[in-house]
Amino acid sequence: MALRPVRMQKVGFIGLRDDQERILTLLHDLRVAQVEPLSPAAMAELAPERGTDTLRQVGDEALRFRGLVSALPAVGPVQPRRFDSLAEVLAATRTVPIDEEVGGLKREDDRLLTEEKGIRDVVGLLDKLSFYPDRLEYLRSANFLSFYGEATPTALAELHRTLPPEADAQVILGPADDESVRFLVVLRPAGAESLSRTSQTHGVRLTVIPALLGTASDERSQLLRRQAEISARRVEIAMRLRALAADWYPTVASIAEALDVENRKTEVLAKLGAGRATFALEAWVPARDVGRLEAVIQGATAGRVYFYEVKTTEEPPTMMSNPRGVRRFEFFIRFYSLPQATEWDPTLVFAIVFPLFFGIMLGDWGYGLTILLISLWMIRGFPGARYLPRMGRNFVKLIMGPKAMQQLAWTLLPGCALAIGLGLLFDEFFGVNLLHLLFGTTPIVDPLHQVGPLLKIAGFMGLGMVSLGFGLGALKEYFHHHPRGAIGKVGGIAFAWGIAWFGLGVIQYHQIPPPFTVVTDLSIVGLVLGLVMLIVGEGPFGILSLIDIVSHVLSYTRLVGILLASVVLAVVINDIANLAWHGVPIVGLLIAVVVVVGGQAFNVILGVFEPGIQGARLIFVEHFSKYYSGNGRPFRPFGAARTHTISSVSEDGTMPVGPILRGPST
Repeated sequence: MALRPVRMQKVGFIGLRDDQERILTLLHDLRVAQVEPLSPAAMAELAPERGTDTLRQVGDEALRFRGLVSALPAVGPVQPRRFDSLAEVLAATRTVPIDEEVGGLKREDDRLLTEEKGIRDVVGLLDKLSFYPDRLEYLRSANFLSFYGEATPTALAELHRTLPPEADAQVILGPADDESVRFLVVLRPAGAESLSRTSQTHGVRLTVIPALLGTASDERSQLLRRQAEISARRVEIAMRLRALAADWYPTVASIAEALDVENRKTEVLAKLGAGRATFALEAWVPARDVGRLEAVIQGATAGRVYFYEVKTTEEPPTMMSNPRGVRRFEFFIRFYSLPQATEWDPTLVFAIVFPLFFGIMLGDWGYGLTILLISLWMIRGFPGARYLPRMGRNFVKLIMGPKAMQQLAWTLLPGCALAIGLGLLFDEFFGVNLLHLLFGTTPIVDPLHQVGPLLKIAGFMGLGMVSLGFGLGALKEYFHHHPRGAIGKVGGIAFAWGIAWFGLGVIQYHQIPPPFTVVTDLSIVGLVLGLVMLIVGEGPFGILSLIDIVSHVLSYTRLVGILLASVVLAVVINDIANLAWHGVPIVGLLIAVVVVVGGQAFNVILGVFEPGIQGARLIFVEHFSKYYSGNGRPFRPFGAARTHTISSVSEDGTMPVGPILRGPST
């Protein structure tokens, strides 16, 4: 576990063009190198690598096999296949003869699917037109237009009123109720514009009558027969595709993956430099993997590669490396901004502090248990979510997607556990002192009557967070060789502690300045020393930092403020319900239930948003501002995992397996 991103090193190597294909394959399978454009100094001695007709052939074949993979249904486990050269991959593509048949079947199936959907729409319309008994061909003419419509009685009356006389409109009414009327409207083309305008203004739904001949009932029967024929043919197509997949899918999937690998390699070629018999490549690599990368490539090329370290002032890409539990909180860090590779990775701090803040602000074991159960439900994939009201589901989707919500749920678990523990300490259960009612116990801490001590605790937590931020900032400035910046950060710590102890003295003795004691003397020294160091480190603007330091420390008292707001709101909800219950017996009970369920549900929602947003804000603003810059660029190693082909390196990623890519260079 580290407070820094993985240290990156930029390396380059020069190899023979005969080894280029095998080296790129190894880089792809190791997935430890982010290939970069060759530096200008190196490119001055070389020429850009250029594509060949073979590479264009790879692109064409990759497109062809992607189509086959998407058309054929996946079957069973695919035995991974090994390709030892690009020539072997291209030779394998010529052994697959099913393109014409698969393409024809898919085109037919797509055409039938479109027709089937059209038939369903027309059948639905004919069901609504059942009130019209005559032949539909009577509604077709070059001299008038025909529409089926649905509208409210008021909208239909407005439609009648606004159509001009020259439209000669005729309306045939169908079934109606107080909310909707079905009808047919036939009119001359002169009224089309007025009809369109009125329908849009008053919400009248109009559909053009389809070009059919018989009655609605007869045409519906014919369409249903055609729909049955289409369904039967689509079943035949699906069965034939399954039969083809049973014979060819493993081969097609393996070749498609091999071609995708070759395609990724061609994308890298534009970043290489090429000589008559050599090529050069530069890449960012985690420092811990440089030795392994060099050993694997030297072993695969019999030592025919020259490795060198690239000296650069360029900012490396960022690769975060945290344990699994801490890694879940990278969600928040990436949302804020990815750290630069040369600064602190604050994920560990966030993973410790955010659940602490969340639990303190929630502080109720009823709310904590409820949010914990909701989080577990989200983690398990939202079972039964289809039974929830559609409005609620759509609102949640506007906030974030299911995957992001599951990630958020994981991060809420420790905070909920802490909220349950503190809720038992406070004896708060949905605003009720439940333990007192059941067992007659007295709360160990009463938030409503012990606000002062809680505010002091929150203030010292803020002091600790601000000091930690300044401390990390001082180390960052030191490592970046900015001694004045480091002095300014240390000055921030001194001033923060000085003002804190000075303020406590004022509160204790109720006078300014407080009596001179050892603590008071040290606080004044801290104030003066901090002010001087801030001015030395940051210049005249250091004076402006004094206000920020005080406000940032005091900002952490919102931990208690939000806790009290939640407790008071829960108590108010319960008191209103209690008054309603003791009012009118039956009606009052119903009102009380509605108030308790609705009010407490609202407070649960606030219990997620307020502690979550305010807890993250306290870290992002009051803490990160002392040392965190962000705006890092992510480390994107070249390569991807293989599924249907065999990797060119062993499972531990260290040793080549057998002969590797003996074919010609790309």
